[in-house]
Amino acid sequence: MASETKGNWWIWKVFWILLFITTFEVALGIIKPSFLVDTIFLGTKLLNHIFIVLTLVKAAYIVLQFMHLGHEEVTLKWTILLPAIILVPYLLFIVLSEGAYAYLML
Repeated sequence: MASETKGNWWIWKVFWILLFITTFEVALGIIKPSFLVDTIFLGTKLLNHIFIVLTLVKAAYIVLQFMHLGHEEVTLKWTILLPAIILVPYLLFIVLSEGAYAYLML
């Protein structure tokens, strides 16, 4: 029993980190600070951008931990994470800017 808990300490670390980030996201969603809701950036509220960034951070952490990339070479980590870090914000920029343009043209 003791060897099982010693070997599984990392999963509890992952659990607490993901729980903290998720709790922070939920708290922001409940509180909705006015400066984040009233500020429009790239056609949407700044709060939405914060949710997107936090979700990308959680996704990258999950990939690193559960696909066992956390123990690989740094170049392999960047090879897998860099396309997502570059392409997802780029695609979101395209969707948000085109959506804002379409909304303004109505």
